[in-house]
Amino acid sequence: MPLKQRQGILIWELTNGQPWLVNALAYEVFFEMKEGQDRSSSITAEMILKAKEHLIQNRVAHLDQLADKLQEPRVRRVIEPMLAGQMITEGTDDDRQYVVDLGLIRREDNGGLVIANPIYREVIPWTLASAPQDSLPQISPTWLKPDGSLDIDRLLESFLLFWRQHGEPLLRSAPYHEIASHLVLMAFMHRVVNGGGTIDREYAIGSGRMDLCILYGTVMLAIELKVWRDGEPDPLSEGLLQIEGYLQGLTLYSGWLVIFDRRSNQPRIRERTSTESAQTESGKTITVIRA
Repeated sequence: MPLKQRQGILIWELTNGQPWLVNALAYEVFFEMKEGQDRSSSITAEMILKAKEHLIQNRVAHLDQLADKLQEPRVRRVIEPMLAGQMITEGTDDDRQYVVDLGLIRREDNGGLVIANPIYREVIPWTLASAPQDSLPQISPTWLKPDGSLDIDRLLESFLLFWRQHGEPLLRSAPYHEIASHLVLMAFMHRVVNGGGTIDREYAIGSGRMDLCILYGTVMLAIELKVWRDGEPDPLSEGLLQIEGYLQGLTLYSGWLVIFDRRSNQPRIRERTSTESAQTESGKTITVIRA
């Protein structure tokens, strides 16, 4: 396949043809990036992905305007359950069509709803996590080794300390109540990868989970987020089965399963937060964080 065709396919995959995003990626590559201004060199996939990250992290005008739309009640009634992996039970047909018309979501051929494109799939939770992120205290990067690489064991210790000390007040700063825990954790992870890594997210209606892949240098960490709500069984067994499939897709042998306990009348976060080790049926090692 010719190089131009391959890069064109990548741009389509990232944007699903959304005109503003296509033009923004092209402008970023050709006019903002030094590598793209060299007309003797080819445009690479790495350059396109770098341009995508710059658009997201710098909240350029079009993407920044999404923050206002996400606060609208009829948008929230559709987007919030999608991010939580739940069924859309409150939104009306008009709500769903409005969010489709905004271009935030689209209908697949089978009639299901999905976020419109991979860039929006990253931007939406990233934007929602910005309020908790702005409220984060100063955090020393104790998760880095002397050579600057990511130490997953130290990252776990840092997150547990952070969550016990700051989880409860930060939950109140999150704009979507149903996924407040997810947003606070993502805010912390954004601080971790800032300038040195990326976060990829996966979520789907009815899946009951959100998956995160933290990539920092050569280190990759898979995290699955589950919520334990009133009247539901412990999601541990389901979560282990789900993260096993996620790890297989990433060719990883270990990861984190974070279970946020949102049931009524539970002890305070600093008292109930704990970790344990578990294994999936295929023998993958999982750190279970009960938060």
